[in-house]
Amino acid sequence: MTTPCPIPGLAAPLGDLPDPLPLPPPRRRGEAPFDAEVRPPGSKSLTNRALMLAALAHGRSELRHALTDADDAQRMIAALASLGATIDTSSPGTLRVVGVGGRWKPTSLSNGRARLDLNNAGTATRFLAAASLLSPVPVEIDGNARMRQRPIGELTSLLAAMGAGIEHTGDPGCPPVVITPPGPGVKHPTLDIPTTQSSQFISALLLVAPWLSGGLTVRLTGEITSASYVEMTVGLLQRLGVAVRTSADLRVIRVLPAAGAGSQGFVYDVEPDASGATYFWAAAAISPDAACRVMDLDSSSLQGDARFTDLLARMGVTVSVRQATPDVRPFIQTRGPLELAPVMADMSDMPDAAMTLAVVASFARGTSILRGLRTLRVKESDRIAAMQAELSKIGVRVESPVAGDSGAMSITPPRGGVDCSAAAPPVAFDTYDDHRIAMAMSLISLRRPNVRINHPQCVGKTYATFWRDFALLAPRGV
Repeated sequence: MTTPCPIPGLAAPLGDLPDPLPLPPPRRRGEAPFDAEVRPPGSKSLTNRALMLAALAHGRSELRHALTDADDAQRMIAALASLGATIDTSSPGTLRVVGVGGRWKPTSLSNGRARLDLNNAGTATRFLAAASLLSPVPVEIDGNARMRQRPIGELTSLLAAMGAGIEHTGDPGCPPVVITPPGPGVKHPTLDIPTTQSSQFISALLLVAPWLSGGLTVRLTGEITSASYVEMTVGLLQRLGVAVRTSADLRVIRVLPAAGAGSQGFVYDVEPDASGATYFWAAAAISPDAACRVMDLDSSSLQGDARFTDLLARMGVTVSVRQATPDVRPFIQTRGPLELAPVMADMSDMPDAAMTLAVVASFARGTSILRGLRTLRVKESDRIAAMQAELSKIGVRVESPVAGDSGAMSITPPRGGVDCSAAAPPVAFDTYDDHRIAMAMSLISLRRPNVRINHPQCVGKTYATFWRDFALLAPRGV
């Protein structure tokens, strides 16, 4: 197993990183490929869902291996605390939560409102907007300049249909928004939900449903956006004792009112973040005969991104899975082939992994086409435009739309492949204050020298230790 290398900058705290950050050169010809083992921090998606449920439960909960040191997690923790939950963060990686029993108890008000500033934490913004239904007072949801451009109108329209008062005080359909709850005891009808821009709108409603009078039934009448994330929410609710009934095609979901185990505190061990794991699986994929094991993930994962390795296998990558047993830690390992085949992939169930796969495709022997990307335009950045701009810096052509599909992009490496010679000109990749762009573009340095990353601190949104873990892949002695 690779051991950490003392690389100047990479092991430093995020605030001390040089900007731009120079990345180590690739391993020299003849040097042994890396054989690395990592455990990314806890899943952001599962941490936020479990935190919401713990904050609303009766009694005490404990979340182990939770994501605690990322900006998104800290925004969620602070917001839930301001709504009355007690959250102890004194033990690294563990959150101890005393819930409010299904009804928020805001600790401070401004003009009669509870005000939540969530910066650019999209998951927290959507989940807490829906959770405002359980507040005794209006809740104002706001964020940074980018968050004020990210649409939330589909969710607030659903909240209005449930009796909430909605006032968008900035751009229509975007934060800031003031949500006035309908009050306790209001019965909520079955909601018909068409195709949405984000699956988080659906998950947000499902997470608060156990504490609504009569629970909630949703009927998904259009295309289900990122269905794997809806399945994740349903799966977590069920694991924690909430009664959930679904149709076989997931189009009808009934969440019953919390009772018994479903309303009580719980202990939950959060899986490693599979989105964060994709960078390390991809690192081995683009590095012939290199291997990387992501620990504590196996095929039982609730996360759609854990299936990213299925796509890599179609490109020629060797994938090994060790299932968990009482005495053995599980892992999913990738090993890079001598040559990567192009791929046609539907990313609708793992959109956060699209940028990672686009970088892998940049080193394949032909054009790859990725579909199911319509949500990428309204993430932390316009991720399709970002990949077009950044990959062009190394001669890779990214085109979108593809055959009229605006939710697709093609990735075509330059004739003869990306220039990975020692004489390759210096390149600095912009990151758009988007953690996933920064982590994806860093992979190029494993094959191409002279790579720098602008604003490397942005990885702190979800993976504060990314650069330290990335150092595991560097040549010895760098």
